[in-house]
Amino acid sequence: MAGPAREELVALAAIFCGPDEWEVLSLSETDGTVCRILTKAEGLMDADIPLELVFHLPVNYPSCLPGISVSSECLTRAQCVAVKEKLLEQAENLSSEPMVHELVLWIQQNLRHILNQPETGSGSGKCTFAASMTADDGLWITLLHLDHMRAKTKYVKTVEKWASDLRLTGRLMFMGVPDSSENLQSRCGLKWKEMQREND
Repeated sequence: MAGPAREELVALAAIFCGPDEWEVLSLSETDGTVCRILTKAEGLMDADIPLELVFHLPVNYPSCLPGISVSSECLTRAQCVAVKEKLLEQAENLSSEPMVHELVLWIQQNLRHILNQPETGSGSGKCTFAASMTADDGLWITLLHLDHMRAKTKYVKTVEKWASDLRLTGRLMFMGVPDSSENLQSRCGLKWKEMQREND
């Protein structure tokens, strides 16, 4: 890694010195350096959006562009991809000079504008999702167990809205019939009593 890149890493460690703000994930003379920065940027509705930015700095960085990964518990996958693409576009304007800090500052100032563009699917910009969503492709499986459902139609509409907002595909399964657990327990109890009588 070139001298300016090493100096940039030292500077970044000093700038992002809060708890968990900065971490070097890997450091290799052949693969380069991977570092993570946790920051916040103003989204829509003046809400602060937490961002996890992972930069892969190749061995010949800053002569070539860094790899960038974006994730946030408050953004959809499509929004994370849009943010990543905009960061890479901005990185092309800064080539041949250390750029990580410049990119972080740029996204802090421009996240709201990126989320406001129609192709990113302008959500509310408020942090409402508990599960972390990353920009990685891959299969994610989530099981949502709804217990004690009073109005099945309302629950179905709510789950369908969540799936639509998050661009998820999946299935809704309803298991058993009303009072099935009670019936199962009474049948098991009856069978257990019969087995006890046979053994006596």
